Amino acid sequence: MSEAAEHAHTYLVEHYWPGVTADEFQAATDRVRASADELSREGTRIRFLHSTLVPGDEAAFCVFAAAGTDVVEEAYRQAGVPFERIVDALELEPARVPTGEMPRP
Repeated sequence: MSEAAEHAHTYLVEHYWPGVTADEFQAATDRVRASADELSREGTRIRFLHSTLVPGDEAAFCVFAAAGTDVVEEAYRQAGVPFERIVDALELEPARVPTGEMPRP
């Protein structure tokens, strides 16, 4: 984790976008990531971690490490990307599976 995001909390941003395409979501994600990167360069504790699109549910999620929800909201405001809500989240490390093996249910 970068020094700027050290000791930050993890936040999940929920989006509900009927009809959103993967390209549209990628473009929105790119804008939010760029906004978060700019805030980080200015000394704000924020780092974009990852995003997920669930087309069947018309839902998308982005995950950030940040000093607070206000910081994540500012990144979205600057990017001009709408969202439904921001919630405190807990990121868990994935289970390590030896190469070539599938995880068991």
